[in-house]
This record gives sequence, structure tokens and C-alpha cells, in this order.
Amino acid sequence: MLLLIDETSELCWFTTGSENAAGIMRVAKLYSFSDIRIEDVPVPRVGPGDALLRTTVCGICSGDVMQWYIEKKAPLVIGHEPVGEIVETGENVSSFRRGDRVFVHHHAPCFSCRRCRRGNYVQCETWRRTNLVPGGISEFILIPRINLEHDTIRIPDGMSDEDASLIEPLACVVKAQRRVHLTGGETVLVIGLGAMGQIHILLARRNGAERIVGADLVPYRLRKAKDFGADEVIDVSAENLTTALRELTDGEMADVVIVNPNSVVAMEQGIGATGPGGTVLFFTPAKPDDQLVIHPNDLYFKDISLITSYSCGPDDTREALRIIGEGVVTAEKIITHRFPIERTEDAFRLTAEAKNSLKCAIVFGENG
Repeated sequence: MLLLIDETSELCWFTTGSENAAGIMRVAKLYSFSDIRIEDVPVPRVGPGDALLRTTVCGICSGDVMQWYIEKKAPLVIGHEPVGEIVETGENVSSFRRGDRVFVHHHAPCFSCRRCRRGNYVQCETWRRTNLVPGGISEFILIPRINLEHDTIRIPDGMSDEDASLIEPLACVVKAQRRVHLTGGETVLVIGLGAMGQIHILLARRNGAERIVGADLVPYRLRKAKDFGADEVIDVSAENLTTALRELTDGEMADVVIVNPNSVVAMEQGIGATGPGGTVLFFTPAKPDDQLVIHPNDLYFKDISLITSYSCGPDDTREALRIIGEGVVTAEKIITHRFPIERTEDAFRLTAEAKNSLKCAIVFGENG
């Protein structure tokens, strides 16, 4: 790829076989849950501390298809799990160079505030303000200086771009399971067996869980959970979750319950499925108007811990890279459908349907 810069213009100019010579790129822009458009926009201009990424793969997250969550940000270029190749760096960049394949996190912390010093990176004000320009499902992405310096990772030569595109979702699971303190020997119940639920199963097994039970209402996802190491599965469309788990565990219930759906009903079921001294983790937020009624003594007298886990930080993304390198979580296992950018809406709808798929990925250029 030959990259030229017109110093009198706000656009970058490219001469390649696939990019428009006028510095225009395609993005997938969401205006509402039912209105996603592929648009032409200018390629971002690189500042002294920034870098420009040519995107090769970007996954679609379950958070991208939570209507209330995504529409409050509209209009926006959707996607936040990009991987690609750096095609330009600013004059002050020394840690990366053109040709590097990288994962880049859409948020990055300052590392100096009180919350960062305590390891609470996702609560850092800088982390919350940072973003990629214009977003993940875009042919080119501007990596701002702080994202480049604080949470961009060079991809090892032996790792595929598709595998690397799982770093961010896996990192969220890494953080969550760190918070529930799996030490080995636990009975773990995973409620909701989409891509994130399946990753929870794979990681819980790696982290020493003795018995893993998956719960969902979609036969395809229940079968996948068994393939990925669940010892038993519960079809909640046909069985009462609490009753079925009690029978499976001889009344002991689960030591750790991971609740993936953004549903207070699932959260209530998760609390009810937690055994004495156990932990229930909410992995996804509830809908804005939902309220969860908790009877404190149900938690108190059983010594149940209620924990949440939101997103991930730089320590989690680096651990995720190591785990992918081990072959525990791979694209072959998790990515079930691949689409070119022109079919982003199809990928979006399939993800939102939450039935016979796990992870959808947008694959760019010659890879698409």
C-alpha cells in the first residue's frame, strides 16, 4: 500500500487497488435499530501521536444489538472490536510502525488517576471519554494517541486476525471471572449461551471449574455449550431452572452463577440458583426501566456475594491475548458467521436474533 498525504487537504490520499483515490472510506452507521447504512466518509487525518489502522476484522458484540443501549448513542459508526494493520503513524509515534498488525481497544485509561491506581480502569474518566474514530466497522480507523499508547497490542505472527478480534470480548470475560475468584473445584452455572456465555464456559474450564452447567432456551446454543465443555445443560424453555439445577446438584446449587442476559428475570433466577457461600455475577446491564427486587436476608443468611463486571481494561486485554495464544478461545470455535461490510445489517440482525449463531464478524477487503 502506498500512502500519500496532501498537506493542503484534510483528507488522506491512497493509491491502492481497492481504496478510493479521493481518500474516501466506507463505514457502517447506525441511525436507529432499524436503520443501518453503509456510507462514504473521509479517511481521518493522522495527528502527531496517532496512527491509522486499515481494518481487517471487526466483531459484532451483543452490546451492539441492545436497542436501548445503542440507540442512545445514535447516530454512530457501530462496532468496537477491530483488528487490522497500521498504515500510517504520526511523527511522534515510536512504539508502532507501518505494517504492524494490532488489536486496539476503543477505550484507554490515563493510568494516573486514583481509579487507575486501584486498577479500576473502566471507571477512569479518561477511559470513558476515549474512543476510536469513527468506529469499528470502518475501512480505516484513527487510533488516538492515548489509545495507541495505553491499550493497543501488536498481534503475534502466529495469530490470525480473526483470533485477535476476540481479544476485547474475551478480556471482558477475563475481568469477570477474576472478580468471582474462581480457585478450582467450583460448580459454575452460566445463564445465556451466546458468544459470551460460550467464552465463559471455555474460560471457567481453564480456570479450574469442576462442574459447568449451561442454561439457555435455544437448542443450537445448548449443543454448542456441550461441545465447549459444559457437563450439563438446562433447556429453560422446557424446565424450571432452579428445580433442574437442584436436581443436578443434589440440592447444593451453584458456587458461581454468571448471568449474561440483560433481563431482571434472568438476574432473579441467577440469585435463586446460587448456593450458600456462592457468588452471582451480572455480566450485562438490565434495561433502563427494569427494577430488580432483592430480599437482603436471602443474600445475608446464605453469605451470597452479588457482583457486577463492566467491560475490561489493559491488564485484561493482555491476559486475553495470552489465552488466545494457548488455543483456549479461537475464532474457529466462536465466530460462526462472516460478512463483508456491505452486509453489516445482515450480521446485525442475525446477532440480535440470538438463535442459531454465536459470533458474527465483519471481514474487510481481500478477506471479505
